[in-house]
Parts: sequence; C-alpha cells; structure tokens
Amino acid sequence: MTDVFEVDRYDAAGRLGELEVPRAGVTVETPALLPVINPHLQTVTPAQLESEFGAEILITNSYVLYGSEDLRDPVEQQGLHDLLDFSGAIVTDSGSFQLAEYGQIDVTTEEILDFQRRIGSDVGTPVDIPTPPDVSREQAEDDLATTQDRLATAAEVETGDMLVNAPVQGSTYTDLREAAGAHAAESGLDVFPVGAVVPMMNEYRYADLADVVAAAKRGLPESAPVHLFGAGHPMMFALAVALGCDLFDSAAYAIYARDDRYMTVRTTEHLEDLDYFPCSCPVCTSHTPDEVRSLDADERERLLAEHNLHVSFGELRTIKQAIRRGDLLELVEARARGHPAMLDGYRALLDHAAQLERTDPVSKDTFFHLSGESARRPEVVRHHQRLDRLDPRGDSVLLTQGDSHEGFDECWSVLPPFGPFPRELADGYPLTAETPERLEAPAYEAAAAGVDRLVSAHPDTEFTLAHDDWPASALDALPERVDLWNLRVDE
Repeated sequence: MTDVFEVDRYDAAGRLGELEVPRAGVTVETPALLPVINPHLQTVTPAQLESEFGAEILITNSYVLYGSEDLRDPVEQQGLHDLLDFSGAIVTDSGSFQLAEYGQIDVTTEEILDFQRRIGSDVGTPVDIPTPPDVSREQAEDDLATTQDRLATAAEVETGDMLVNAPVQGSTYTDLREAAGAHAAESGLDVFPVGAVVPMMNEYRYADLADVVAAAKRGLPESAPVHLFGAGHPMMFALAVALGCDLFDSAAYAIYARDDRYMTVRTTEHLEDLDYFPCSCPVCTSHTPDEVRSLDADERERLLAEHNLHVSFGELRTIKQAIRRGDLLELVEARARGHPAMLDGYRALLDHAAQLERTDPVSKDTFFHLSGESARRPEVVRHHQRLDRLDPRGDSVLLTQGDSHEGFDECWSVLPPFGPFPRELADGYPLTAETPERLEAPAYEAAAAGVDRLVSAHPDTEFTLAHDDWPASALDALPERVDLWNLRVDE
C-alpha cells in the first residue's frame, strides 16, 4: 500500500484527511464526494461541478469510453481531463458495474488499466467481481478469489503515477470482507473501495451496510483511504463517515433528477408532492415547486440535479464541521432519527463501538446524551475500560449520585450511562456530559455495567451504591454483594 493518505483529525472512526493524487497534482480533502459523470450525458458539467460546487474529484466509467465509437478516439487523443474539462482528480471505474448488471464484459484487467493510464485517469480500477448480498458462501468465496487474482494482476501492470483501486468484496459475509480488506492492503495498491453495497442501500439495509463496512475496516490498516462505492444518498453519509469511509461516489443526483425526485438529508421527495422547497440552496430560493414543474424536461432535470448536488455537498460540509467540533455521533443520531432503517444502521454502528473507540479522541467538547443509544457510544466503552486502571482507596466505598457520606473510606460519583468514577475526574470529558432528566433504561443499565466491572475487579472492597431510583433492569445487573440505597426512598 502506498503512502498517499494522511489523517488530520478523528471522531469515532470518521476522519478529516488528505488524499494525495500525484498524477493530477492535487490533494483532495476528505470526506469527499465524487459526482459520477456519464460521458455521453452530462446533466451538470464537470466544469460547473468544479466552479460552482467546489468538486475536487469526480468519477467516470472508462469501460463506457473504451467501448464508445464517438468518444474513444477523442479521449485517447485529448486525454480525460481535456475531454471532460475538469482540472481536479478523476477516478475511472473499470466496467465492473456492467459486469454485475449484464454478466460479462469484453475487457481484461490488463487492458482496462492500460487504457485508463493512456487516457490520463488519476485513479484507475481493475475488473473486480461485485458479488451481491446474500449469495451462497461458495459463490462469495469464488468471486472473491477471482477479485484477488485480478488485484495481483493489477499490481503488476505498469500504471505510472496513476493510483489504483483495490476493491474489497465478500458479499454479506463479514469474515470474508475482513479477510478481503487485509488481502487488498497487502496488494501494494492505493485506494480501497468497499464494493457491491448498492443493493443494500437500494433496499435500505443500513444495518447490513454498517456491518460490512466495519468488517472491511478491521482488515484494512488505519492509514488506508476507503471509498464506499455507489453511496449516493446524503441521508447515509454521516453514518458511513463515522464508520471510517472517506470517499463517496454519487450518480443519484442525476438519476433522481431524471425521475423528478428531490433529495433532502432525510429522504427523497417527488416534485409533484411538494408545495414548498424545504431548502435554501440557490435553486430553491429562486424557484417555487410550481415554477420548476412548469419547465421543460431538460431544464427541470438540470435544476433538480443542481439542488441534489447542493444538498449532497452541503451534508459533507456539515459532517466535516461535526468532526472538527467532535460531535459526529450526535449528527449520526440526528440523521438516524429521520428513517427507521437509518436507526437500524446507527444501532449496528454502535455494535462496533469498541472498534470505533480505538480512533475516537479521548477529549472533545461536551458529550450529549440524546437517547438510549447514547449509552453504547465509544466514550462509554472507554470509560468502562478505564475503570480497570482505577483503584478505590480503603475497604469501603460509596458510589453515589448524591453527596458524600462520612461512613465510608472513599466516595465516588456515579453518572449514567458511564457509571462510577473518582470525584477528581468530574471535570474531564466525557463526565461533563449533558444528560436529560428523564433518562431511558439503557443509560442506567450501562452505568450498572460500569459498577459491576469496578466491583468485580476489587473483590476485597465493600461497595454501596446510592442510586436515584434506578429501574429494576439496572439493579438486577449489579453484583449481589453491592449494598443499595435508593436516594429517593432511604434519605
């Protein structure tokens, strides 16, 4: 793996980074959106993407160019950047999408990579096998073996300064995705797309998507730039970034516009159903839905595509600021509350909290406890791990949500969802958390898990928990030897 990616800042597994693209002579700030350009049908031109939307990188299909009677000669003569009129980085796909759709293509990895190099692509792609979800284990293994053979072939092709993608396949088998990530990292290639996830997104299977991405990330080194192939809708960008994805390509902005569909960060609306535009982009502030509906098809498509791009690029800017501020997971939760399938995805993300904790900063601004899911965040996992290094002083310890008591050798505080901590740590992150007065049961249950961890590590110490009327589900999770005071009843 080459050294072309540098991380500036983390939040969970999300990161602000820089991808150096030597052939283009540019450095792309990540997370980055790659608008998909159909070389035959440009709803929004690459020049406009660059000048109006600030696009630093885009993606087009080299197989379409390779097989085009109209464009193959011009692109070989002019080069890809001149043909598309774009000065940023250009990624080219290989025809794997057509392979997945139609079952066969008439080009090899060697041929398509050589073509991509000759036309001036900045990041090329071999012909991998995009294995859809839920196939048999045997098919997934066979397809993955073929992809890995082609990665080995790609590593032997002379590509000059062109970076090369090493797609990570494996269908919905997380162990295969993890192994594929490790193999791809050893290939000597440069960028690591997680492939064949579009069917999951089309079916709103965001929980499966989270598991697949987390598995691929386990196999890849932390320094690997990760591209989520086909991640076109902004509603899931924050989730994917929090899992550690850096690049997103989208044809949805144009495809949706062609069908009179209007993107928001929460959902997709049909133009015919809108009385107002719930957006302040240039398109929406200068037109009403009635005005856009009255336009001819081409102009209507162009305006909707521009709106969809404004929403998509705007969401990535929101995500970058959230990482900078340290509240990416609060943003993920806000987005998750917009759709039940996204909530499933967020819950699946938190299944991997221990994995996210490895890169999550130890200090941020304020932790906002927004729901029962907040009790499963990486900060809670870290605090529980930290308890293993904290030793109570004395033979009797009060763990309390109230005031100190003279009858004990030491008094610790207790804060759901984190659990117990020495009082001298009270002013440090995340124990300065903002929590609602009406906490849900998972917050108390997580605090009880923290108490259990501390008590189990100190079998010779007597512990008393003074709690503020915890639910039975939390109290039942405590070791029997912990004495209990209910502050609402016993005082």
